Amino acid sequence: MNAFGKSQSIRRLEDVRFLTGHGRYVDDIAPEGALVAVFLRAPVAHADITTLDVAAARAMPGVAAVLTIADLDAAGVARSMRTIPVTGPDGREGATPDRPALARDRVRFVGEPVALVVAETLAQARDAAEAIEFAFDERDPHVELAPGGPTLHAEAPDNIAYRWEIGDGPATDAAFAGAAHRVTLRLRHNRIICNSMEPRGAFAEWDGTRLHLCFGGQGVWGPKAQLSAALGLDPENVRVTVPDVGGGFGMKVMMYPEYIAIAAAARALGRPVRWMSERTEAMLTDNAGRDLISEAELAFDADHRITGYRVKILSNLGAYNSGFAQNIQSTASARVLTGVYHIPAAHAAVTGIFTNTTQVDAYRGAGRPEAIYTLERTLDHAARVLGLSPAELRRRNYIAPTQMPYATPSGETYDTGEFAQLLTRAEAEADVPGFAARRAASEAMGRLRGLGICSYIEAILGDPSEGATVEFCDDGTVNLYVGTVSNGQGHETVYAQFLADRTGLPVEAIRVVQADSDRIAQGGGTGGSRSVTVQGMATLGAVEEMTAAFEAFLAAELGVPEMRFDGATFRGEGTNRTPTLMEAADLARAAGRTDLLRHAARRTLPGRSYPNGTHIAEVEIDPETGVVTLDRFTVTDDFGNLIHPMLAEGQVHGGVAQGFGQAVCEFAIHDATGQQLTASFMDYAMPRATDLPPIRFTTEPVPSVNNPLGMKGCGEAGTVGALAAIGNAVQDALWDRGVRQVDMPFTPSRVWGWLRNAQP
Repeated sequence: MNAFGKSQSIRRLEDVRFLTGHGRYVDDIAPEGALVAVFLRAPVAHADITTLDVAAARAMPGVAAVLTIADLDAAGVARSMRTIPVTGPDGREGATPDRPALARDRVRFVGEPVALVVAETLAQARDAAEAIEFAFDERDPHVELAPGGPTLHAEAPDNIAYRWEIGDGPATDAAFAGAAHRVTLRLRHNRIICNSMEPRGAFAEWDGTRLHLCFGGQGVWGPKAQLSAALGLDPENVRVTVPDVGGGFGMKVMMYPEYIAIAAAARALGRPVRWMSERTEAMLTDNAGRDLISEAELAFDADHRITGYRVKILSNLGAYNSGFAQNIQSTASARVLTGVYHIPAAHAAVTGIFTNTTQVDAYRGAGRPEAIYTLERTLDHAARVLGLSPAELRRRNYIAPTQMPYATPSGETYDTGEFAQLLTRAEAEADVPGFAARRAASEAMGRLRGLGICSYIEAILGDPSEGATVEFCDDGTVNLYVGTVSNGQGHETVYAQFLADRTGLPVEAIRVVQADSDRIAQGGGTGGSRSVTVQGMATLGAVEEMTAAFEAFLAAELGVPEMRFDGATFRGEGTNRTPTLMEAADLARAAGRTDLLRHAARRTLPGRSYPNGTHIAEVEIDPETGVVTLDRFTVTDDFGNLIHPMLAEGQVHGGVAQGFGQAVCEFAIHDATGQQLTASFMDYAMPRATDLPPIRFTTEPVPSVNNPLGMKGCGEAGTVGALAAIGNAVQDALWDRGVRQVDMPFTPSRVWGWLRNAQP
């Protein structure tokens, strides 16, 4: 039973469609006869365009159009894509250089779109792209994550995109000046590629007045506003839809140049235009994740309690600002700067750097995994240096439940959390007392074994408001209109179950309607683990509006003073009739009260929620090969009240898998010329099912007080906790062999090299 007194974890409603091949993705539903788009892309990382002659390509068979930036300019397409800058300590906003939909005069990363070819067939479009005469004078690229080097944009001297700070610098400096112990750690966070199962794709169509863009994304209202602005269209003349999506993970939440270009082509030609990225194309051009350097310091008093924390971050943005790029390692990361610990003074300083590489933006966790990884790795390092166990040092510094609500140095207010309790439960579930015996058994086989802990917290991001509409249809079904967009998380199931639990409506009669800007007037999309919490509260509001309206209607219809809804039926004194909501809708329909067949509400969360938990990883390492095996993984989370525990556990499993991928095998590498060396699955390692052990998952819920449902998000938590747990386990395994610092990814060659170069 859940917090609402109903059964949980019904079978996912959407799975039959997906597993039987009936999912409808972008490439499945493109209009018949749509033209096919192919992009000519930059083959070098930094160059001035000297020749871009498309005449021969335009004359080739089947070619409908070849567009360059000159054509987009002539059509009135906006010169630059939208981005959200941050404001530095001096009050200046970060640099926002022009990022055109197609390259203007210069290319700045391998894969930047230069021209768009539209033809009747894919083969014809490819042939025409090869016929474009494209010449350039190469410039020296800047690929190092450091200020300086060849300038990418005049607006960003020394290639510094932004500077940003948070916290109390003088107080933090004072804490370090008076500290009994100081510990420092420098960490490199490897760049990773999202590699969603379904690559990016879209189609656009123009009917002479209105534009329709359908794309694989995580929201429709932001793209609608950007398309309207880019093409100079009235918002009422832009429709954006998202069908089934094969994974988003933050990478699909924002606009990309390709969508604007194909929309402009569809308008110019008056015919639908479709585009689907190929895998290498996606690996070159999808926004990457992470890619930063953190230098962290912790100050302790004589009792090993933290008195100060400061961190300096260099963040790689790639060649341009992507939509949220400047915010990821600044405002988003700072939400959890000091984690689950009582730290009186803290300060973070972030510098964003432009480089001649693919853009970097949100990836599962969007700043929070990076912040937690830095803090938790540094805390573990401190425990070893100070001679304490990692668990003991954590227990000395946890925020106590009696300190809630707790104001952090970065301006957040945690509402609830019992962090020591989570560690104790996780230790029991992971059989930490038995670790010594397991380590001895590994050593007997010539292997190294390590155990790593991560106590994490994350903050729900995104729009705190959302709307929901419940509509009774003539065929006996019910439409639930939502403002979020499923990318495979199971929204159809959890939203339908929630509405059914609250109303008694048959779950099989409920149809979740999402991701159509014509049918849903406003919505915040999916990202930042916001979906179920904020959408659940909006749906609850719609239920309250609906039941109140039906109570008044039924009282008048049945001639009684009052009717009350008990969660399943309406009841009142003076009548033995107890209609269900579905029956009440039928009565309203018969009475001509069609106004009662649709009920809407919009609600705003009173405050942010903070999912948290403890991850414990055990790894075994073969010192002869450097291979790291994740042998055991245990998670104890606090997600507050859960609607569907099985879906929550599935989200954690997926997040842990992505965390393992970054920690152990994934690494996007650019060489000194800016060429990406890992643009295929022959070169870029992805985690496999055989890499992961069974994941033990338990919950110790402490309901949030910042929303009436007591819920906390869970979509990104698995990744937030997994990185440091695995990293600390690897460090633990190697510490006694003289390896004092390890950086992701923990690939065999890197681990082998550390062992060979260690000073015993």
